[in-house]
Amino acid sequence: MANFYQAKKTKNNQQKHQVVTIEKLDHQGVGIAYYENKPMFIDGALPKETVVVQVMEQKSKFSRGKLISIQQASAQRIEPFCPHYHHCGGCNMQHLDHETQIAHKAQSLQSLLTKFAHDDVQMSESIVSQTKGYRRRARISVLFDNKQQKLLFGFRKKASKDIANITDCPVLEPELNQLLPEIKTVLSHFDNLRALGHVEVVFDGQHKAMLLRHTAPLTASENQRLVAFGRQHDLTVYWLGNEGKLECLIGEPLQCVETGNKINFLPTDFIQVNQSVNEKMVKQAVNWLAITKTDRILDLFCGLGNFSLAVARQAHTVVGVEGIQAMVDRAKENAQLNQLENIEFYQADLEQDLTRAPWAKQAFDKVLLDPARAGAAGIIDKMAELGAKQIVYVSCNPTTLARDSGSLQKQGYRLAKFAMMDMFPHTSHLESMALFIYEGKNINKANNQRGLSRKPSKKSDKKPLKLKLF
Repeated sequence: MANFYQAKKTKNNQQKHQVVTIEKLDHQGVGIAYYENKPMFIDGALPKETVVVQVMEQKSKFSRGKLISIQQASAQRIEPFCPHYHHCGGCNMQHLDHETQIAHKAQSLQSLLTKFAHDDVQMSESIVSQTKGYRRRARISVLFDNKQQKLLFGFRKKASKDIANITDCPVLEPELNQLLPEIKTVLSHFDNLRALGHVEVVFDGQHKAMLLRHTAPLTASENQRLVAFGRQHDLTVYWLGNEGKLECLIGEPLQCVETGNKINFLPTDFIQVNQSVNEKMVKQAVNWLAITKTDRILDLFCGLGNFSLAVARQAHTVVGVEGIQAMVDRAKENAQLNQLENIEFYQADLEQDLTRAPWAKQAFDKVLLDPARAGAAGIIDKMAELGAKQIVYVSCNPTTLARDSGSLQKQGYRLAKFAMMDMFPHTSHLESMALFIYEGKNINKANNQRGLSRKPSKKSDKKPLKLKLF
């Protein structure tokens, strides 16, 4: 009888439990310990804690562990106030007291920007808000589970595509939070549950709104249910089908008031989630730029005019540039709504060189930019060519801010001040603002070579510029 070789079963190290001590948090609020001479990342663990973990992933330079239990807890550890915290992926730092959250985010920002700052640069005071009920909009996942034969309604679980069912969300604006179980109830009676996509809720300060994404045309009974629901709760109801057409079934259009300006928007438009922080952020940007009545200012990634409208009240001229045409159209409408005639809005691909664009033929005194998480890689290298002596950069990703700061430094800009903004309390999301001042020697020479004028023309001094609808 032949003997066959049978390999011995190796022990799965990933199933072993290990005891480790947490040294610090990374920029995402994840605990870092050192295991087998390399960093191990452990979500939910805090510095100085001794914890039991299960090794889940081994790489050559790092590993990841799952928190099993805490043997010695940090003094900063608190009990999360949300009953869904341990399953929902919306917040990831409720186990850490808020003051320490602020300190950690500020330190993370400072560590990323230190190499671009001179010794005399001090971090400005952080912009903060209330820690509960601050979200004025949210997207809720909706899915009919065939196995369980029930409707799932909530947010994505931590590191998963699965849905964590929720009954309420304490960080959501209270008037919206109260609607969540009611929305689930009305959707549960729909004819075609499998056609439900997601729900978005938003509060403009006066009116509540709900948008339903539905992959099939609404039936007569579904339409009636939504209209009755909107009437019952004084709610504006929209629905969006596969063809991409947004339809308002009932209610008032949305309009928020930001720093004294009225801003019309649709539930599909981007607005900042935290109104309190947004108000303070816009005011700080205006103050840092030290705007005068002779300034020509460029607002890149301008959206609906969140910064442009406030800046226009103090500047001579504002040019807002945005990549999405629909946002540009509404920004123009918002300028007219607020009777601001010294703003022009343009659509452009901000990943391209725009220094030869018609709106860039005249130099800018100051620039404000608020890009998405990817940063401003396409346009950031051209700031000096645009003539700006001062730049305010608003960032939702400190990593790309640090990258773009390097470009500005090479062009002759100095980081003058920066601040952390807690737009999303109880999450590791870090919003920030930085002021750069030009200290190079060639900016005026470059402007002259391109034929750029820094001063408004005499003709434009006599009367305000009219809004041009391009």
